[in-house]
Formats: sequence, C-alpha cells, structure tokens
Amino acid sequence: MNVYDFDKTIYDGDSSVDFYRYCVLRYPQIIRKAPRQAAAVVCYGLGRITKTQMKQALFAYMALLPDTLRAAEDFWSTHRERIKTWYIVQKREDDVIISASPRFLLSFVCPNLIASEVNPKDGTYCGINCRGEEKVRRFRELYADAKIENFYSDSFADTPLAIVSEKAFLVKGDKIIPWPEAELKNALHARNSDREV
Repeated sequence: MNVYDFDKTIYDGDSSVDFYRYCVLRYPQIIRKAPRQAAAVVCYGLGRITKTQMKQALFAYMALLPDTLRAAEDFWSTHRERIKTWYIVQKREDDVIISASPRFLLSFVCPNLIASEVNPKDGTYCGINCRGEEKVRRFRELYADAKIENFYSDSFADTPLAIVSEKAFLVKGDKIIPWPEAELKNALHARNSDREV
C-alpha cells in the first residue's frame, strides 16, 4: 500500500485555498466572512486558538454558499488537471490519500481517502484537523496493521507518517527525494523522549 499527502504533493497547490478562490469569483457574498477569517489567522498566530479553530473560521464562508457540494463538484471539473502527472503514472487502486483538507472536497477525486471531517453546510469541524500525529491515528483506525510501503508528502509536518512507513519521500514540485534521515532520527528521538517523561 502506498500513502500520499494531497496538497502540494500530488496536487499542484492547496486545494482548500483554490476552492475558496473559485467560490469568491462565483459567490462574491462570501467576502462578508473576511473579517472573521482575518481575526482567526491573527489569533492563531498569537497562539490563542488551535489550528482546527482557525481553519473552522476560515471555512465559515461555506454557510453562504447555495450548495457547497455542487460547488466542489464543479470546482474539480476545472482543477482535476492539477493532479501531478508523476502521480497519475504510478497510482494504484489501493493508494490511500491522507490530507488535512476537507473530506467532502477531496472525495470527488480520491476514492480511498482519510481527511478532515468538515461540514459542507457551515464549515464546522467534527473532530480535529487531520495533521501530524492525527494522520497516523486515523490511518491505524481504518487500516490497523497494514504496512505502508511508500509514503509521499511535501511537508515535515507529516514526519509521523514517514516514521511508520517502509520508505518515505519528500516532494517539492515534481522533484521527489528520500525523506531526510536526520529528520526521521530527530522525530524518533523526540517521540521516545516524550514517552520517557
């Protein structure tokens, strides 16, 4: 089984940001949520709210969309081509995509998907943002003892998944390199130190 992050890994960009831009052009009324969104970004930067709380505030614009799921389906009719060629060439039926982006958004292009559970009607979260250690927890919930042969991501935030994979690769654009050994060793050391406390 191969496991992939989505945004900036097999998709050229950030799908949540691109979806927001897509919606702004078609439903300009969602700009009314901009003050709340800006305040959430500042509060997160100051450490006053969690990443999940910030993203929930960013996704609040969905309450102003007439049909978020329809908008998401239409979005992929013009953005599916941004899935990277190298992934299309090597993808397999049992690939698992695991992402912090909303499940409802990626479900149109990712059959085997683990993602953040976000209500498309109002942008509220059910649970926490699917990132870092949370990705490992959710993967194990569904696949228990399954082995990850190859893992791909653009971000060191995904080092917890890289650690539990047989091989891990860092993706920068279309360049794919082995996950840096130093990063894996540092993360393992930190994890072991936490267990000893």
